[in-house]
Order: sequence, then C-alpha cells, then structure tokens
Amino acid sequence: MDRQQEERGYCGESDQMRVAWAGLHRGEEPSLIGEHGSGTIFFSGCTLKCGSCQNHQISHHGMGREVSTGQLRKMILRLQERGAANINLVTASHYTPSIIGCAAEARKQGLSIPVVWNSSGYEQLSTLDLLRETVDVYLPDCKTLDVRVSRHLMGAPDYPAVVQAALMKMVEDKPLLVEAGQVHQGVIVRHLVLPGLLDQSREVLEWFAAKMQSRALLSLMFQYTPVSLEGGKQGRQMQQGPQRRISRREYEKVLSWLEELGIEEGFVQDPAGSDDWLPDFTRLNPFPKGQAVPIWHYETGDLG
Repeated sequence: MDRQQEERGYCGESDQMRVAWAGLHRGEEPSLIGEHGSGTIFFSGCTLKCGSCQNHQISHHGMGREVSTGQLRKMILRLQERGAANINLVTASHYTPSIIGCAAEARKQGLSIPVVWNSSGYEQLSTLDLLRETVDVYLPDCKTLDVRVSRHLMGAPDYPAVVQAALMKMVEDKPLLVEAGQVHQGVIVRHLVLPGLLDQSREVLEWFAAKMQSRALLSLMFQYTPVSLEGGKQGRQMQQGPQRRISRREYEKVLSWLEELGIEEGFVQDPAGSDDWLPDFTRLNPFPKGQAVPIWHYETGDLG
C-alpha cells in the first residue's frame, strides 16, 4: 500500500491530511482545558473500526477537507492566539510524518503551548519514537485488554498487545508534569466503560493500577451512547457496540473498583443521560452550546 500514490490505507485516507473541524473545546479533561479550552483539531479517518465511535462521521464516514501543512500550521497558531491551553490533535496517527513537520515549523513561528496526541492508543513503537520531540502530552485510550472484545468491536485482535506496549513507552518518554492543575507533560489514559462488558473494564483497571499508577492519570468515561455506523466509507463493515447506556448499578460498581484498587489520581465522568452531547460535524459547531468555539470547519474553511 503506497499512500503517497493516493492509495487508501486501512484508515480510509491517502497521505494527504484531511481535517473536519478545529476550535476551542471545553469538553476534555479539566487539566487540559485551561481558561479558554483545548485547541482541538479533528482529523479524518481512523486506524480502527470501533463500534462505539462517537466521532464516526469523520472516522468512518469520511467527513473532512484536504489541508496543506501551511493551512494546518495556520490553524495551530490561530488556536494559540485565541487562548488555547494546548494543541489537541485528535486521531492524527495516520498523518504522523506531516504532523511532525508542521509542528516543527509552528514552533519556529512561535508555538509555545503543549501539543496533545489524542489517539486510540493503537500506536506502533516506531511512531512514538518519531513523535518524542513533537508531543508533550499523550491522551490515549485503553479500550480493552480482551482479545475477543477488540476483535469483535474494533476489527483488531492485536489491540491489547499493541496498546499495552504503547502506553508503557508513553509513560517512559513523558513523565508527568502538572502545574496549577494543568498537565504540561505526561500521559492521561482514557477508558470508556461499555455496558454489559464490565469484566473487561475490571481487567483494564487492574492493569492500570499495576503498571501506570503514579506514572499516568486515569480518565474513566461513562458516556457510552449507541450510534449508527451504517454506510461507512468504502463500505467498511463495523460491528455495532452495545445498544444501551451504562446503568446506575454498573456505574457504581466500577467506581467501587477504583477505591479497591487504590486508583486516586485522575478523572471520572458522569454517565450520559441523552444523545445531546454527541458531536454532529455537519454543524459549524458540532458540540453543545457553550462547550466549544469553532475557528475552522471543513465545509467553510476559516471561521475567524
């Protein structure tokens, strides 16, 4: 597969960067949003086929517009000018070489805030080697350590092995540095709890307690909401995730495990009560009112 010759990878993309949306986003972890929000840039395409993807419009359905490294650099610097606490690159792994060059040029032109790598955790160690000088904060998922779950819901039976190795390297490369409640360097590991699959969450939490405790922060997420993945780009076949939300009983049970395992540093999200929080990238502002300020959208370009 030669993506430089416009061939499409598993991610559904060529080597040409495509972006769906950029703006100040207040929906991230409190230690990343600062006063004005995280400077978030959502990239098109993804290296997984998750049946629970809240950003399926851009990860699976191809929403986005091609951007040059110069255009991306302009977005990055504009976000900093608007008061972003950091530059938060969402699902950018398949554009790594272009991202590295763009970030280096942005640094030369005055970029001084941390760069956050917001990903599925499905990263090759060679990719992390390339990113060592570019990324300040890693924000990876640890979706599951159960091969059966990763095969069924992501199409990636090797995900558990890959994510464990990747997270261990991330914490080695980026020790935690927190100042005034804001993470300037380090790793925040996200885990989305899936209804009916609490055993696999227990496995993730036990592993985190044994390997990551005091080296990374945990962000435990209960926002799971069933989404429709029909009509994915290039006819990709994705397994639907569970068809209900987390129950109050499941929520309380998982919280009890945090205390049992001694996991104290991090963040816990409230369960989702409706679909209102789900982003809709067909809108100039995909997020609920007051949660984000757009500066760029794939349909219109620069929004100022």
